[in-house]
Amino acid sequence: MSNITPPNMKNPIHLLAFGLGSGLARKAPGTFGTLAALPFWWFLLQGVPTLPYIGVLVAGFALGVVLCEITSRDMGVHDHGGIVWDEWIGMWITLLWLPLGGGLWADIAWVAYAFVAFRFFDILKPWPIKWLDAKVHGGFGIMIDDVLAGIFALAVVQATAAVI
Repeated sequence: MSNITPPNMKNPIHLLAFGLGSGLARKAPGTFGTLAALPFWWFLLQGVPTLPYIGVLVAGFALGVVLCEITSRDMGVHDHGGIVWDEWIGMWITLLWLPLGGGLWADIAWVAYAFVAFRFFDILKPWPIKWLDAKVHGGFGIMIDDVLAGIFALAVVQATAAVI
């Protein structure tokens, strides 16, 4: 029997930390959490000018540190796989400056490419992402490795866009 307390999805802090329930997926909760971040980006952040967008990212990061810290403490486990607010912010970082406007299918292809790039770095955790994941704890630790994965994926997406 596990000593992990399940999340209380009636608690708004747990609900947000679990990506509005997307982190409850039995398999690949990080992938489902990342997918759940896309509609919010599409309807709320797509086309937002850079400065306000970065403001949302900074505020989302700060909120995530608190959400993830409280939820992990309440559950009695550090960085439970179902806590996916960090994936939301990491994915939104990856989507910054996405080269949209080439038509629906081209835009969907860019979003899919950004998704794959983010999941690649989030799952494989190359240095220093893996080091941060292992050494930095608490809500900040939960958030920072996905932020860095998002920055790496953003760099890959932007480099690709520059040569296409």
